[in-house]
Amino acid sequence: MEQYLIHNHLGYPILSVLLCLPLAGAVVTLFLRGDTVLKTWGLLVTVATAAASLPLYSRFDLHTAKYQFAEVYQWFPFLKLEYAVGVDGISVLLVLLTTFVMPLCILCSWSYIQERFKEFIFVILVMEASMIGVFICLNTVLFYIFWEAMLIPMYLLIAVWGGPRKDYASIKFFLYTLLGSVFLLVAIISLYVKTGTFAIPELMTHRFGYAYQMWLFLACALAFAIKIPMFPLHTWLPAAHVEAPTAGSVILASILLKMGGYGFLRFCLPMAPAATLTCMPYLLALSIMSIIFGGYLALGQSDIKKLIAYSSVGHMGFVTLGIFLLNVQGIKGAMLQMINHGITTGALFICIGIIYERTHSREIADNSKLGMMMPIYVTFLGIFSLSSFAFPGTNSFVGELLVLLGAFSKYKLVGFLAIPGAVLAAAYMLRLLQKMVWSDSDGHGHHHDGGHGHGDDAGGHHHDLKDLNLREFVTLAFLTVFVFWIGLHPAPVLRIMDTSVGHLVEQLHHGMQHVPAEHHGHHALLHQVGEWFAQVRIFFAS
Repeated sequence: MEQYLIHNHLGYPILSVLLCLPLAGAVVTLFLRGDTVLKTWGLLVTVATAAASLPLYSRFDLHTAKYQFAEVYQWFPFLKLEYAVGVDGISVLLVLLTTFVMPLCILCSWSYIQERFKEFIFVILVMEASMIGVFICLNTVLFYIFWEAMLIPMYLLIAVWGGPRKDYASIKFFLYTLLGSVFLLVAIISLYVKTGTFAIPELMTHRFGYAYQMWLFLACALAFAIKIPMFPLHTWLPAAHVEAPTAGSVILASILLKMGGYGFLRFCLPMAPAATLTCMPYLLALSIMSIIFGGYLALGQSDIKKLIAYSSVGHMGFVTLGIFLLNVQGIKGAMLQMINHGITTGALFICIGIIYERTHSREIADNSKLGMMMPIYVTFLGIFSLSSFAFPGTNSFVGELLVLLGAFSKYKLVGFLAIPGAVLAAAYMLRLLQKMVWSDSDGHGHHHDGGHGHGDDAGGHHHDLKDLNLREFVTLAFLTVFVFWIGLHPAPVLRIMDTSVGHLVEQLHHGMQHVPAEHHGHHALLHQVGEWFAQVRIFFAS
């Protein structure tokens, strides 16, 4: 284990601090009274956690693929089970995304949550600790504990503070993700029985037989595909998003979905490289279906929140597409898209929460013609909408471009098939923007989903809507900085992941040498179809 780690050199255990700060804050919350005190306390704890995570960025060594800021303590010696935490270039960005999104979840809930504020802050802080734990732990048991611990707070967020169909949405979310977790648990136990270790860095370098790899890959992939979620396992997501409060939707979109992509990069690819190569064509096909299916369904929505939820299915399709291209460009693009989706889609859900507080409706037709009344709001909405469909100069453009470059450099057919997804994203986001900023009629009618109330200004005729207050402006302005920073200067973010992604691809190529000859046919099929497609294109061009 030690050869994979660089022990923490900051003089204090930074990763344990990030884990314990929200938990300690949650315990203190139980003794506080008054909504204003609770809100302020929640904001202070999350801001303190974000500030404490900054050395992970400033002191990160870009030239090693080892796990940095590592801490290892004996836990259950008779099982060789240790409390081991550390971050590499893949996980450190996701930890930073988590710590910086959580204060925004408190801010966007300031007036949105009207009841049981003590319990709300408690759940949010426990949630933060669980999510950080998933990204920093270096043994499979800890990973599973945090993976499962995160389910209960998310279930409560939807079930207690959700919309009219919150019971259905929360139970569906819980059952889907729990089903995947059962397969993950079986895989973790099997790995220990086979190797005698729970250490993730050791398991990543272990060479398993081909048949075992296939079993391991399928068990883990099911759990991670549900979490992302990939088509056709995505049906829990729109219901969860629509019924969740704003903070729940932001956490779900910005961080929870990324755990699936992180799991693929941490478990499936390095531990089962030969099986990954065999299953790659099928996963690329499912990714393309997620991109097109998510975009197509988003195009037909009249509920703004449901539209953004289906867009998430499409955007995360680009993430899995990049991962399973199995090249440096694709994986870096997928990693960047995970960060970008967290920023952009989180911001869009905050925008929806802001307008819902004013009009008490999430229907496009009830929230139209806002350009004159809320110019600052629609400016931010425009920026995040442009980012959502990867307009040049915004963060998502860089990530999507890297994924497409990775696709065209390896399988031209896959690249061509992903293009309609990008076009659909532009179509549904521009339609949403046009209807909300200018038009006063959408043509869909009102409240197809059982309604969240028309409010006094139903039908888009608003006369007294106030533009953003200072709290809302600060929240959206903070996210806007990252939209343009990554969009115009992505090098610092790409440099952090560079060495770790390169090392992962090397591990993959080394492990792929053990694929039985009869399974190379799946791999060659993509090349054959791609060549046929190119010949057809040349024929029509001539």
